[in-house]
Amino acid sequence: MKQGRIETITTRIISTMFVVVALAVFKPFGLDAWQWQAYVHLIALGVIGFSICIMTDVILKYVIKMPRSLKKGAEYIIRRNLWFQLINTPLVALGICLYRHFVLSGRVEGNQLSIVNFLETLAIIAFCSFAIGLYWRFKFRSKYLAIELEEMRLLNKQLKEIQSEKTSEKPLQQAPESTVCQSQDLTLTGTTNESVTLQISNLLYIEAVGNYVKVSHLCDGQAHADMLRATMKQMEETLQGYPMIVRCHRAFLVNLGQVEQIISHSGSTQLLIKHCHESLPVSRSNMSQVKAAIKRGRGSSLR
Repeated sequence: MKQGRIETITTRIISTMFVVVALAVFKPFGLDAWQWQAYVHLIALGVIGFSICIMTDVILKYVIKMPRSLKKGAEYIIRRNLWFQLINTPLVALGICLYRHFVLSGRVEGNQLSIVNFLETLAIIAFCSFAIGLYWRFKFRSKYLAIELEEMRLLNKQLKEIQSEKTSEKPLQQAPESTVCQSQDLTLTGTTNESVTLQISNLLYIEAVGNYVKVSHLCDGQAHADMLRATMKQMEETLQGYPMIVRCHRAFLVNLGQVEQIISHSGSTQLLIKHCHESLPVSRSNMSQVKAAIKRGRGSSLR
């Protein structure tokens, strides 16, 4: 049996035992009416909970296509754990409700299956799930941090490879006959007569500022900024032919060719820009775009 599978089963067993102990202490669902038989029911509830946990892992792997993997980074692990809790919690609550109805209702009439009982059980299991989640997050904090640091190291390594090997960027497939390169002049225009002409390789980033955008670029070797009355959507459409220019945040477009380093601090990711040494935030929803752009750039540079 693979080490990862053993770790998963161990984690599920410990999580199930936590819930069983919590139920044994507080004795909800009228368990105190069963005296010593309550412990038999607790064991049965533990088996139900563990079985549903395994079933949830199967659903994640084969239905949602999210197998357990430490190689996909901390963000993927956190997202998968969230999906696990969202699916597992109501399923466990439903399983316990059915057990209450068919087994525990003999001595406690209030255990019959109903919406109220389901919501009550769901609230108890959700609380236990939240507490378990905090425990495992603290338990695996060092492991997640190591995975995150390794992921940042690999991204930075790939980014440096692209910047050192690739001196020009071709547009996307929408314009296959064009041969626009990173050194070609590009004119950015807004809704007024103002415009900014620059070499695409000198673009640092574009920031949304109210009804304007700030275009930060190199001019005579120094960072310079121009204001245009335009929207980020307009800028994104204008620059869509340059794969290394991506949206890293709702307020920022960045030229990855001008990123000095990708850094991670306290759960947030930032891009350190060359020449001006400013840091741009990377939102969780846009991190995948940044990774995909680096992967595409590295792939094309190796061909």
